[in-house]
Amino acid sequence: KFDLMRQFDSQVLEFMDSLIEESASLEPAPVPAVFSPPLSDKERSKLSELFEVNHIRTIYHMFIALLILFILSTLVVDFIDEGRLVLDFDLLVYVFGQFPLVVITWICMFLSVLVVPYSLFHTWASHYHESRHGTLWSLLLGALFLLYQGLGLGFLPTFVVVKNSFPPASCFIIILEQVRLMMKAHSYIRENVPKVLALAKDKSSSSPVSPLIPQLSHYIYFLFAPTLIYRDKYPRNPTIRWSYVASKLLQVLGCLFYAYYVFVRLCIPQFRSISQQLFDLRAMVLCVFNSILPGVLVLFLAFFAFLHCWLNAFAEMLRFADRMFYKDWWNSTSFANYYRTWNVVVHDWLYYYVYCDFLWMSKKRFRAAGMLLVFTMSAVVHEYILAICFGFFYPVLFCLFMCFGMMFNFILHDRRKGPIWNVIMWTALFLGQGVIICLYSQEWYAQRYCPLQEVYTTQTCSYIFSK
Repeated sequence: KFDLMRQFDSQVLEFMDSLIEESASLEPAPVPAVFSPPLSDKERSKLSELFEVNHIRTIYHMFIALLILFILSTLVVDFIDEGRLVLDFDLLVYVFGQFPLVVITWICMFLSVLVVPYSLFHTWASHYHESRHGTLWSLLLGALFLLYQGLGLGFLPTFVVVKNSFPPASCFIIILEQVRLMMKAHSYIRENVPKVLALAKDKSSSSPVSPLIPQLSHYIYFLFAPTLIYRDKYPRNPTIRWSYVASKLLQVLGCLFYAYYVFVRLCIPQFRSISQQLFDLRAMVLCVFNSILPGVLVLFLAFFAFLHCWLNAFAEMLRFADRMFYKDWWNSTSFANYYRTWNVVVHDWLYYYVYCDFLWMSKKRFRAAGMLLVFTMSAVVHEYILAICFGFFYPVLFCLFMCFGMMFNFILHDRRKGPIWNVIMWTALFLGQGVIICLYSQEWYAQRYCPLQEVYTTQTCSYIFSK
């Protein structure tokens, strides 16, 4: 037994040493083109680098194998129950319902963002130097911009979504695009207004204002580019690899079907069984822990589909060279580092336009208040998205952000470097995903199958979870 354990230990150490050496060197291996984009290291996404390592790529193959098993299990169970193969995707058809109206709504949103912020800034910048009442002129057009942000881009898309009772996935498309376009419009104004003000303060300068007004083509490119920080120019690649674009879009489609099978095989059966028993503390605890696996899979799928595949596909089509949409968040030993590296695109916007601007206005005081402001804004926006898309206000995510998120941010700070802290970070993340999936799923079914008045009159409705 001792010799067997020693041999096993030596094999494990040899495997880990080879993995570390190959990850450090990242020497090109003969892999498919989908995993080897010819970009410099500083411009490439982390997963694009890691997928060149054979051992890491095997993990990707494991997820594909798991998807195949999900498909086979669904087909076999349906064949046993129905006596035939059932190939309908009724859940996907439902969640993406009213798609033509979604497209029309998005086109209206995009055209408004294309015209209104650009026109307002162009008008303000062209007449600011000539006007004798520059401050009043700035306040007037600034108020119009805020009115557009709040009413035209904020209220109207939400009204369309709620009025037409969009299903969840269709809601997510409109609301996420609403938030993205609002952030882009703010960045465009925030980056260009100081240039005009700086020129106005320079009394000795006779330079015209027109060169400071970005070209419309630059603004259009920014609206499609996978970044929330406006720049007149971005690093560009010389060519577009359409095979790479097609592979990333196919991976997005694969993740969509993967999520479908996760809900069909892991979520719906679980909540059906819960409906057959009294929902007490024991059932609650079991529900949370049984929801960890689907919650973690949904987390990985959302990350891989959007932050890696979708953003890389658009970056390739636009020849956008900076692919640092995320960093190695999986190696985080603190939640502070996790928040900075999970979604670099959104983090940069929050850091520059919320945290740094707050410090500038407070003359670099109250850093803790600035951090609290960032957490609060992020929590409110996340909860707003879920409330509109699910059709009910149930502030689970808000409480996780503001309570546990803030607490872990200070307890698991950057000085925690040991591997045990990475284990703690993953444990808390897994548990949080289980809580989110469990509680929101319960409330979703309760809102539809357990009317509030029946709870108080009969006290027999203990959450009816059925499809």
